[in-house]
Amino acid sequence: MPDDHAPIPRSWHRALGPGLITACVVIGPGSILTSSKVGAEHGYNMSWVVLASAVFMLAFIQMAARLGVVAKESPGKLLADRVGRWLAVLIGVSIFFVASAFQFGNNLGVHSAFEAYFQFDSIVIVFNAAAIAFLFFFKNLYRALEKLMMVFVGLMLVAFAANLLFAKPSPTEWVRGLIPTGIGSLDLSVLGLVGTTFAIAAAYFQIYLVRQKGIQREDLPSSLIDSRVGVLLMAAITLMIMGTAAAALKGIKLEGAADVAMQLEPLFGTWGKALFCLGLFSAAYSSFLINSMVGGFVLSDGLGLGSGPEDKWPRYLTAAVLVIGMGVAMFVIKTGTKPLAAIVMAQAVTVIVAPLLAGILLWLCNRKDIMGEDRNGPLINGLGGVGFVLLLEMAANTAVYKVWPKVSAWLG
Repeated sequence: MPDDHAPIPRSWHRALGPGLITACVVIGPGSILTSSKVGAEHGYNMSWVVLASAVFMLAFIQMAARLGVVAKESPGKLLADRVGRWLAVLIGVSIFFVASAFQFGNNLGVHSAFEAYFQFDSIVIVFNAAAIAFLFFFKNLYRALEKLMMVFVGLMLVAFAANLLFAKPSPTEWVRGLIPTGIGSLDLSVLGLVGTTFAIAAAYFQIYLVRQKGIQREDLPSSLIDSRVGVLLMAAITLMIMGTAAAALKGIKLEGAADVAMQLEPLFGTWGKALFCLGLFSAAYSSFLINSMVGGFVLSDGLGLGSGPEDKWPRYLTAAVLVIGMGVAMFVIKTGTKPLAAIVMAQAVTVIVAPLLAGILLWLCNRKDIMGEDRNGPLINGLGGVGFVLLLEMAANTAVYKVWPKVSAWLG
């Protein structure tokens, strides 16, 4: 059930929140590194990829927002009633596993932002403890989360916009980069950029966020504006990071998000480095919180244990994602060894769950018994269909070029 507070007024700016939170989970250390790498390797030429990915993300996030507002039941209940509990559990377990496996990246992002200035490995434990306390301290978890994420979005905008000003990008080359070129020869780093921008699990979680905010059917148009604002901010931040790398880091090999800060210091001075680290921390910690909630809430819903912040199991399972991610991150920090088996397994699960989530959203949003007159129109179905095919293509690339080579190596 939606969180228990008074319905929001109908003015569009009062509906802002779920889309901003979704932007926070998409902009994490992985997306910062990927967009920096693409900018350093390709310059401005792949800017159009961000815009195209944002269009597909917008199509699915608007489907999710409409489903969250119109449907009277949670996604897990909808699937259990119409297909079977097994599908809801499969979705929940898969997303929980992927969120847990990649949560350590958010932990390492927080660690990297501080490591640039002082060595304190236990900072990961401190911030996880703070996140768990945040999770259980607030009775109205959604409202507190929304306010915190608005702060983080503001910090990211200020930090990465300032870096872009330091970099002094070429407007002419950037405009040229918005024109699609080289579509048939996209390399893995560019496909990774698509994957970090067109994040279907984050779009799926929008269903839960609009229910938690308590948006009513009459406020649906305002909720759709919120979705557009969230995707616009996500694309803008990604383009700012890419533009900075294209202007200042062209030809430099980047191994991690912290490397970007180190490379910027000689060019921009300590202020530039500090601003990037502020943006990196904001991206890592905001994604850190929301990513764990995606895993915890979707699994709880899939198991039929509740889907709202007033229920205890979504919070318990969110805390489990945080603890697992912290444990893996501390292992990496202390030993310097990445848990390749867990990463490969998470990639393998993503191959299955990403197209499945897209297909489920398309199916649910076209059902008259659920959506009534708010079913998908031809444009959204068209974009959703192309997005579904794109996710299948990305899943195939992940299976062929990332998962299978490692599995075959392990098999000898």
